[in-house]
Amino acid sequence: MNNIQDLNIEKEILPLFDNTINKFSSAKILEILNQPLKSIEEIKLRQHIFRGFSDNNKILKDYSYSVSYLLEVYHFLNKYDLDELSEKKFKYRFLTSKKVKVEHKARLSQMILLFHRLNAFCFSRLSLNAFPKTYEKKLREIIDFLSVFNLEYYDNLIREYKFKDYEIIEVCKKINELKSKDKISLFWENLFCFEAYFSINQTIEQRNFAFPEFGKKIVLENFYHPLLEKPVKNDFSTSSNVILLNGANMSGKSTFLKAIGLSIYLGHIGIGIPALNGIIPFFENFSIGINHRDDILNGYSHFMTEVQNLKKVVLKSSEESCLAIFDELFSGTNLEDALEIYKTTINGLAEFKSSLFFISTHIQQLKETKLDGVSTFHIDCKLINNTPTFTYKLKEGWSNVKVGRILFEKEGLNKLLTKKVYI
Repeated sequence: MNNIQDLNIEKEILPLFDNTINKFSSAKILEILNQPLKSIEEIKLRQHIFRGFSDNNKILKDYSYSVSYLLEVYHFLNKYDLDELSEKKFKYRFLTSKKVKVEHKARLSQMILLFHRLNAFCFSRLSLNAFPKTYEKKLREIIDFLSVFNLEYYDNLIREYKFKDYEIIEVCKKINELKSKDKISLFWENLFCFEAYFSINQTIEQRNFAFPEFGKKIVLENFYHPLLEKPVKNDFSTSSNVILLNGANMSGKSTFLKAIGLSIYLGHIGIGIPALNGIIPFFENFSIGINHRDDILNGYSHFMTEVQNLKKVVLKSSEESCLAIFDELFSGTNLEDALEIYKTTINGLAEFKSSLFFISTHIQQLKETKLDGVSTFHIDCKLINNTPTFTYKLKEGWSNVKVGRILFEKEGLNKLLTKKVYI
């Protein structure tokens, strides 16, 4: 299922973690962000990987290179056929045009200089034992690949203008050997994954995100939505598996749902979450529906879209653990219908004990209904001089502030609409 479109991963969350300088590593970050891990063990393994990057901060702080060099080296190794250079040495040395030789020399020089920089300033200095063994193996594959080229020797030749035909042929031979073993594509995969992890960890470090623990109940301390410039941080904990969120319009219900959905989701990618610390349950599926609109393409009304989505969640929750978020559920039908089906929905969802459901609602009449095992929270709104003031703080229970009536009155609509007009 994994309906996570409303988290806006590519447009909003990717830029938060993308500190890379090339498109390949950026694409790898997006791939990581779109794939929640399948077990707590995998999550803990990735957390260990990020901690390994943190332990190597002093070495990695100066990690950089020329992006144009990398792109040219990438396309050169992937596109060029170098067989003639290594297999037909005589032909290359004496019959190949000067223009072609200059091009080969320039491209191979770029490759040597780039690889030497990566190795000398980063990979040869890494503390590999800071990483889990499975990822240490990937780093060693990078190091082994770079070691094939005798980089310091060729780097000195290039800088002393002694990189000639013989050396070019020898380097091309090494490249062809690596290509025949499919190690070039493996190198790029490992390198871009390394840079993706490094980039994500930079954000984790800079923003002091916390790695959550996993338990049966949810406990979040000082969590917030990371895209807000001045976020109000909240604490949240409950042992209920159905949480009703109420409160006035504009109070911040949707932002709260996004924040909690994002925190739990990021935890399932093995990434630190925007919180001081946290405990979250493990879920196998996600359905996050915030600010839903009519599904015009499929011809569904808003209400029918909600019903279809709820059905998918119920069916999935009968098989696997789910996190589901419903923003203003059943707002597309009349109050009487909504109240009746809300009761059935909430009581029914409460039976899926391994899943967690967040539902925001405007229907205050629900507080008169007996709902076993359900927690209620609201986003606080205070009235100061009869003016709504939003605190964005989470509180237990139901909100009693009727903002709609107050704003209606403040705009003078009561007088305008009850005033007798003679034409």
